[in-house]
Amino acid sequence: MFETSFFADPTTVMLGAATGLVFGFLLQKAWVTRVDVIVGQFLLEDFTVLKVMGTAIVVGGAGIYGMMQLGLIDGLHVKAAQLVANAVGGLIFGIGMAILGYCPGTGVAAIGDGSRDAVAGVAGMLFGAALYAEMYPWAKAHILGLADLGKETLATATGLSPWWFIAGLAILAVLGFKALETWEHRRAA
Repeated sequence: MFETSFFADPTTVMLGAATGLVFGFLLQKAWVTRVDVIVGQFLLEDFTVLKVMGTAIVVGGAGIYGMMQLGLIDGLHVKAAQLVANAVGGLIFGIGMAILGYCPGTGVAAIGDGSRDAVAGVAGMLFGAALYAEMYPWAKAHILGLADLGKETLATATGLSPWWFIAGLAILAVLGFKALETWEHRRAA
């Protein structure tokens, strides 16, 4: 059934487990394992989730491209930019997150934080993943090919260095965080 070993080597498994534990710890410390914080984001009352995700995107992008330039990783495994599929998936993901109050990462971290309601949510996520796996042949035939740009990134599409985009994201994050902070202070006054 599988062409290669089902599990990675023990070192990779342990590094993955350690990374997951650190990620969950940071999610818990940022309070994004709490339903009220995530729902507050959807109600535009609490922007903790936006700040955490914005920071993670900028730091992650800089980390990945930095490791590539240092030769620590070989390259990116870019998935195809399937615009319609991404829009449909994002819509389903957003609806599920708004209803449940968790995304997959925060849901699993919330279980570790003691939230019993997250158990049902994570079970629902696993059911949804299994349902998608069963529907994959249909989705591949009818949705995944629509507006498929192939393995395209902003850097490859424009011919610019990815560092321009990372710098732009960092600037947008700082300006956006400053604007949110100003807005939150005005709202609180």
